Amino acid sequence: MPREVRSQRLEAIVLKHSKFGEADQLLTVYSRERGKVRALAKGARKARSRKAGHLEPFTRVSLQIATGKSLDIVTQAEAQDTHSPLSADLQLLGYASYVCELVDKFTPDEDENRGVYRLLRETLERLESESDAELVVRYYEVRLLDLVGFRPELQHCLQCGRAIQAEDQYFATQHGGVLCPRCGKSAAGASPISMPALKYLRHFQRSDYAAAGRAQLSPSVRLELETLMDQYMTYVLERALNSPRFLRRVRAEQKN
Repeated sequence: MPREVRSQRLEAIVLKHSKFGEADQLLTVYSRERGKVRALAKGARKARSRKAGHLEPFTRVSLQIATGKSLDIVTQAEAQDTHSPLSADLQLLGYASYVCELVDKFTPDEDENRGVYRLLRETLERLESESDAELVVRYYEVRLLDLVGFRPELQHCLQCGRAIQAEDQYFATQHGGVLCPRCGKSAAGASPISMPALKYLRHFQRSDYAAAGRAQLSPSVRLELETLMDQYMTYVLERALNSPRFLRRVRAEQKN
């Protein structure tokens, strides 16, 4: 039996698109109303298409969607915020791509989560307006893990249950959080985490962005947090992501 034909208005953010056929685009968007949706924009790659320019990655867009036989069809598209500065700067492009890639990989199709949508929208806005893009992304990672059910335990040792004290600890990706020095020292796969790095992760877990955005991270803590979060995301998703590799290449080229 074919699916019932219906039409729906969505507020969505374009995560990615790809070529489909001679002139169409296959879109992956994250919508406020339905979560992640895959839809076909017919004729979007034609020079005179009314949809052209409204469906670029990172764009917040108002979509009219009709249900087709196998794929939803975009019948109308109107950009609300293109976030064009994010595509004009290579580092910001890398961060925005990472933010969208995480949402794509962590969320199933057709699973509404307005918290994820709001976080994604606010993070893209912050990347465009805030001076510390790296801090914006670290906060986003921690909050996204909360919303998708992979919040790391940072208050108690996951092995012995004791409260974590104000000293360097261990982080075990396979356990999903911290181990105290006594338990972590002999735990396979556990890596040291400094108390300053752990303090900021805890701060991001419990604070809104207005408070978290005032954090002053040293270069060593920044590197430590980036490495730890990359390892944890890779473990949870069981795959390496593309955008962190792009970011590393951009940084290396800018240093030369």
